[in-house]
Amino acid sequence: MDVPGWLEAGFWGLVAGGALLLGAFAGYRFAVPQRLNAAIMAFGSGVLISALSFELMDEAYETDGLLSCAVGFLGGALAYTVANALLARYGARHRKRSGPHQPTEAERGGSGMAIAIGALLDGIPESIVLGLSLLGGNGVSTAVVAALFLSNLPEGLSSAAGMKRAGRPARYVFGIWGGIALASGLAALSGYALFSAASPEIVAATTATAAGAVLAMLVDTMIPEAFEETHDFAGLITVLGFLAAFSLSKSSL
Repeated sequence: MDVPGWLEAGFWGLVAGGALLLGAFAGYRFAVPQRLNAAIMAFGSGVLISALSFELMDEAYETDGLLSCAVGFLGGALAYTVANALLARYGARHRKRSGPHQPTEAERGGSGMAIAIGALLDGIPESIVLGLSLLGGNGVSTAVVAALFLSNLPEGLSSAAGMKRAGRPARYVFGIWGGIALASGLAALSGYALFSAASPEIVAATTATAAGAVLAMLVDTMIPEAFEETHDFAGLITVLGFLAAFSLSKSSL
């Protein structure tokens, strides 16, 4: 029995988003070494950068050329950067940090809501990308799903550990990540459903826009945490992640 495309997109969005909840559980319940989590984060960043390059941007370029691809890519990065800067002013700057960086609600009123919105901001573009990747009719990209899962796992782990250090209760932590996991599935479903009848050029521009937002998110929030804990090994671990995703992408062709 053929599964409707929108349902498949929603399912894979939930799978990728579920890694956030899984990571949050590990980060809140167990004392995961910060260096191990940072190493996983560096590896996941490399995986995601590779997927953006060879699975998404390359396809967008082949579909609609460099100008549309570049405009969308820069537009997505700019939109994310502006939104992230605004949220940082309200206490969400260190939302992915596992150490004592996140402010408590007493130290910065409204920071809990800002962190929740920031986490949602981080997750939605990549989920939309997943939905868009299914529009070609060739099924889900293994490399894209693996990239999102491997980047979401340490993201949830690190952020939940930081939330716990800031004194936020379990219901808050798991409520946020459970909600974002669900939103990831809905965003992937929406990405497929809203653009299933769109022209290839519009899909390509939207893919490039989401990819730009995801890359800006990586550099602004994930890579700093990875570097702070792994130091001189961050680059090497990121390269290993990139190579793993690149190999997976080529083997699935």
